[in-house]
Amino acid sequence: MALISALLGRGLQHFSEAFPGARDCTSAGMQRAIRDWFRLYYAEEAGPEEDACQRIPCAVVSKLQKACFAEYEAEVSLGGSKGAFLARCQEELDGQRKKAMQLAMIGGEAWLKPVPGKDRFYWNVVRRDAVAVLGRDPSGRVTDLLSSEQTAANGGVYTLLERRKVDEAGFLTLENKLFYSRDGAALGEPAPLGSLPQYARLAEEYTYPEPLGCLGMAEVRMPLENTVDGSADGVSVYAAAAGLIHNINHNEWLLDQEFDHGAIRVIASDDLLKKGRDESGRVVSRELPAGLFTGLDEDPETVGITVFSPALRDASFLARKTEYLRNVESVLGIKRGLLSEVEAAQRTAREITSSEGDYNLTIQDLWEVWERADREALRLCGVLGQAYGLCGGEGFDPEKDLAISWGNGVLYDADKAWGEIMQMVGAGLLKPEIALAWRYDLPWKTPEEREMIRRQYMPPLDRGRKTE
Repeated sequence: MALISALLGRGLQHFSEAFPGARDCTSAGMQRAIRDWFRLYYAEEAGPEEDACQRIPCAVVSKLQKACFAEYEAEVSLGGSKGAFLARCQEELDGQRKKAMQLAMIGGEAWLKPVPGKDRFYWNVVRRDAVAVLGRDPSGRVTDLLSSEQTAANGGVYTLLERRKVDEAGFLTLENKLFYSRDGAALGEPAPLGSLPQYARLAEEYTYPEPLGCLGMAEVRMPLENTVDGSADGVSVYAAAAGLIHNINHNEWLLDQEFDHGAIRVIASDDLLKKGRDESGRVVSRELPAGLFTGLDEDPETVGITVFSPALRDASFLARKTEYLRNVESVLGIKRGLLSEVEAAQRTAREITSSEGDYNLTIQDLWEVWERADREALRLCGVLGQAYGLCGGEGFDPEKDLAISWGNGVLYDADKAWGEIMQMVGAGLLKPEIALAWRYDLPWKTPEEREMIRRQYMPPLDRGRKTE
């Protein structure tokens, strides 16, 4: 997938050259922020006087993604041939969920694009810096999107521009245009879609006969308010900490300099050095001649050599780094110590409770993001699958026919709750048969149901006691 921003910077000066009247509605400040988020994550270009070796964005995104999907499960409950088809689509979607969520965290938004196969839909993840948003509706949903894809073939580079536009009635129109250039630095000349086999079946323009109500892609969008320009564009999960991350990278660079400047050096007067010169007479090396050193028992200050080895200030830089990392955790609402690795003993009980609560709520927000995207993706599969002849016309309700489970979660821990229940049983505050009913999801409200639990689950010594 080629980057639209890169294409614009190197060749295409304006979208109107390919699509007359098209205009990117993303502000210049927002475009700079998006480029910065991706540079911070991929460390493509380190800023001046910065060392991005710590890769803080990678750590944030990785830890949040792992916590989000640690116990995730999704299952299609619809039966029949359509249910089996949607289950295959969900299986493919599960294989892309981590990538999709990570790219959405980086760029603020990402899209799940269904690609029809023999008996299911596969998924491409479209990242934010690979598209130009040409229009949004009043609610902020994207209604006009331009994306690009590059292929090297026939001694040059083909660039496919795909525009997706949905009207007020929900009808989606696709426009495809192919260009060819020798080096891919610019769009080049228009080329027939049949120039490449993978595009031979694409139509230059096509409107779906049934209203999809969207771009034909499921959006994965971060729930954070836009603090860059206040627009409807999604923002990176670490957008609020971007300045702190740059400071951390600069602090790391300064720490590198400290160690470099603190390296031991032997300072000698210039006349003691043997100089090596190139053909032009320029000095290219300096070294001490052989036999220069002689053992002396005199005061070292009387010889012409001084050893320079300053004390390192690494403790100050490391303390500063730790404080920066703590600030990142606070700004992003993640658990204290997740990045800074501060010992719990150094924090008050209020700090621990507060940071864990913020982190739990952050993970819950991410769950909601993926649930919306997953259900929308399966809804699209049901509609598009019928249009492509991949499944029948049976009804599918993504809210009822797709079950998503997040396991014990971060706010509710079933094992911890079971331990608390057992404490109540031990204290005589709760009957053991009711505890077993909770554990194994058994009916217990009538005496007959509780007797069944005692007979099937409880030891023989407890069967004869009177509990009613």
